[in-house]
Amino acid sequence: MAKKDALSDKVIEQGQVVDNPWRRLSSFTDARIGLGRAGVSLPTQELLAFQLNHAQARDAVHLPLDVTAMQSQLAPYSDGEVLLAHSQAENRMSYLQRPDFGRKLSQNSRDALYQFTQQASAKPNYDIAFAVVDGLSSLAVSQNAAPFIQLLKSQLLEANPAYSFAPITLVEQGRVAIGDDIGELLNAKIVIVLVGERPGLSSPDSLGLYLTWQPKSGLNDASRNCISNIRPAGLPYEEAAKRALYLITEAQKLKLSGVNLKDRTQDGVIEHEQSKQNFLIAE
Repeated sequence: MAKKDALSDKVIEQGQVVDNPWRRLSSFTDARIGLGRAGVSLPTQELLAFQLNHAQARDAVHLPLDVTAMQSQLAPYSDGEVLLAHSQAENRMSYLQRPDFGRKLSQNSRDALYQFTQQASAKPNYDIAFAVVDGLSSLAVSQNAAPFIQLLKSQLLEANPAYSFAPITLVEQGRVAIGDDIGELLNAKIVIVLVGERPGLSSPDSLGLYLTWQPKSGLNDASRNCISNIRPAGLPYEEAAKRALYLITEAQKLKLSGVNLKDRTQDGVIEHEQSKQNFLIAE
């Protein structure tokens, strides 16, 4: 029977030292594979690493969002003005126990956004509204939201300098669907919700993007497109921005989002290639 050591490139099998394929595979993923064993148990180092990752995931759920610091990060990409909002969940316990509260704006926040739109002589009509929502990981938002918005907004303006953007809305105790209220109140054609995703054991800082065309209260998840795991160790900002730019462009062209709008950025070009040779017949 083989003896495995997760930290070694070799294993000892029947008295001979041979290559350890698990070691090579583990260099491509954060998944827990080829952990090795100590007797019938995990090696102590792997057990401690698991406990650390589990603690980091739990901490990410309960870590409060630093609203002041987040405002400062977002202000340069929001013409200096960041709108603050809160869901109907009064605190973290309410947020975790009542997901429905996190999907709707509080009445005070609704009133504030309505008053903002009434300050202008004519009701604004924005192309895009960003909503930054703490979700289940404020760590993901504080680390990834601002640099991603900077990159995506610059690419959007490069593609179409006429794009108009609503001030960024920063939301506490919110979930994905709260973007529908925000987009509707701000009269935006598209709302992009950047939200902290449920932490995994190797990803306590995973940011999710949800795009909705013509947002309004009462829409369901079938009306949204999602790009997940945006972070340096997951889906890089550049790739996520590329996908988001494609979806935004297609949403405006087709006047829709959700299940009827497909992300084709990773499709191959095989469908555009015309083969004159029957693949069943060898050359």
